[in-house]
Amino acid sequence: MISINTFGVIGGDKRQIAMAQSFAEDGYTVYAAGMEQASFSPGVQKASLEETIQNSDFVILPLPATVDKKTLNAPFSKEKIPLDEKFVQQLEHKKVFCGMLPRLLSTSDLWNRIDVSDYFEREEFTVKNAVPTSEGAIEIAMKEYPGTINGSECLVAGFGRIGKVLSRMLQGLGAKVTVSARKPQDLAWIQLEGYQAISTKKLGETRGYDIIFNTIPALVFDARTLARMAGKSLIIDLASAPGGVDWEAAQRQGIRAIQALSLPGKVAPKAAGEIIKTTIYHMIEEGVQ
Repeated sequence: MISINTFGVIGGDKRQIAMAQSFAEDGYTVYAAGMEQASFSPGVQKASLEETIQNSDFVILPLPATVDKKTLNAPFSKEKIPLDEKFVQQLEHKKVFCGMLPRLLSTSDLWNRIDVSDYFEREEFTVKNAVPTSEGAIEIAMKEYPGTINGSECLVAGFGRIGKVLSRMLQGLGAKVTVSARKPQDLAWIQLEGYQAISTKKLGETRGYDIIFNTIPALVFDARTLARMAGKSLIIDLASAPGGVDWEAAQRQGIRAIQALSLPGKVAPKAAGEIIKTTIYHMIEEGVQ
């Protein structure tokens, strides 16, 4: 076990609840704030924001740390928690971990004085997190697509971490998988894995997919591309907000498009919480600044 005694978990969704409980099961004292409406197993102590920060060796903020860039992401809190100067000042001389640090930094210049690290940027986190994200995307597809995944024509836009895992899962279910990428070397790997490969720049020249999964955090499916290729496709957008789909254009064209954010917290919170916990352990052991 690492040489610390207490963790403070502030805000977050079911992932943070599972993470807090897992810390407690490992033998650490855990305080939780901004989670008044959450249910914890024994070992996690609900406390005020001030008590949690004061009594904790390390403070963990959620993923994402903020959605609106004004308040902490705390769906289980009875009240909104402003990310104001008072909040930041309480964290001085503490080691803080959060998800999607740039969003947090945009709320106050005082964050530059805080020792804060982003677990979301760690390679081990993003690789492991791709599994529950991909499973969640397939779960949505099974519910929303009237046919079966087996035999369906699926497009995965992007061959990053999620794209790699999702493509393999779809292929395992018997789908006919096409994957898009920008780089020639990625297109070569896509073909080597047994998928159909297409340049992302040429997506607007194709059509006929039953289900489209977007993993690219850029406006790939704009109005023109949607008009040319989407047809009756179901689109599931896995990219971080605002995503890669022109939502207004999709609605005008009668295209079923679903923005699927934070899937690990919705479909596999226990596994997702364990991934965050393990990543933080490694960061502490490595002395990450």
